Amino acid sequence: MIVGVGIDVVDVARFVQALERTPALRQRLFTEVERELPPASLAARFAVKEAVAKALASPGGMRWHDAWVPASGGRPPELHVVGTVRARADALGVARFHLSISHDAGIAAAVVIAEA
Repeated sequence: MIVGVGIDVVDVARFVQALERTPALRQRLFTEVERELPPASLAARFAVKEAVAKALASPGGMRWHDAWVPASGGRPPELHVVGTVRARADALGVARFHLSISHDAGIAAAVVIAEA
């Protein structure tokens, strides 16, 4: 059973400008592993984090570092959740997440489906 669906789209150039304007944003939004990724991949990971929040009904208090997608090395992307995000997922009965992530032509997008 589907518990929630989230989608988010990010303008890569605008996101990169935000990172340049506010360098601490990279630390605040991304795990240490994510921070080393190229800008388009960071924008896509930000879209994932936003889509996760939407799939979980956007509760307050979730921490950005509690959901991340490591580099997949050619495999399908895998969403990792811990802490505040895992707690919210557990409260909703989420047993599994499905993820689609992409970036092309200056746009990054993510779709997250939370399944019971």
